[in-house]
Amino acid sequence: MTAAIVAQLDPPGAGRKIRLIPGLDFIGHVALLLVLVFAFLAAFGPLIAPHDPNAVDLSRSYWGPDAEHPLGYDQQGRDIFSRLLYGARSSFLGPLIIVVVATTLGMTLALIGAWRKGWIDAALAGILDSSLAFPGLLLAVMVVAIVGPGIQATVIALAIAYTPYMARIVRSAALAEINKDYVAAAKVQGFSGLVICVRHVIPNILPIVLGQAVLTVAWATVDIAGLSFLGLGIQPPAADWGIMLANGQTGVLQGYPTEALAAGLSLVIAICSFSLLGERITRRGEVLAA
Repeated sequence: MTAAIVAQLDPPGAGRKIRLIPGLDFIGHVALLLVLVFAFLAAFGPLIAPHDPNAVDLSRSYWGPDAEHPLGYDQQGRDIFSRLLYGARSSFLGPLIIVVVATTLGMTLALIGAWRKGWIDAALAGILDSSLAFPGLLLAVMVVAIVGPGIQATVIALAIAYTPYMARIVRSAALAEINKDYVAAAKVQGFSGLVICVRHVIPNILPIVLGQAVLTVAWATVDIAGLSFLGLGIQPPAADWGIMLANGQTGVLQGYPTEALAAGLSLVIAICSFSLLGERITRRGEVLAA
């Protein structure tokens, strides 16, 4: 009887909306799809690239596209399409590592401060606030100047720089969650702080943390591409979108903008996708936490 009533009220296909993730709107799902495509290219791009991205043939410098090279050749006669696919890996894995490290460190510091409160929370908050005054890019440039250019120094510096941002956001969410009645009830029952945080606090603030982490991937992508563009990050002849932008400057001036346009458009799509997805996940997390 109940099933019949439900069927009458909501017949198959009548006004139903497909939701891959609850709470995401159409733009959010489009952004999620683009992020998944980006992740797929980062994982399998080198396997599906039709040519060696570093194979130089100066006799084909700035040749136009053909059947085997849909985006043509760059200044050194290298296949632009293959370099674009290879570049997706470095453009994705670098920011991903930065965000994983920054989120892990930031969440740990934030939960310790929010749970302990008192002078421990005040000291951690003071350290985090002070570190926010030092720009991440400037820290990365300083580390590169000391250690030397390369992706390792860039990733380490940016992970350290992003940790205070993640910690501040997690701390705010954790403080609001820890002050709720169910946490006090769990304390009365004798559960340890670690158990309460792992079983209850972290799962409840996870949507906000996840949304901020996705947003941070977009910022880290910009920073790594910018450092590579300046010659401080990933080094040539490696295929990277920031390097392709730098190398494509000459082509733009000579009337061959394909390399710069392809790399720039890929960066714009990736950054916008992560930003839109992160913003919507964060908004959903704030609604659930309210």
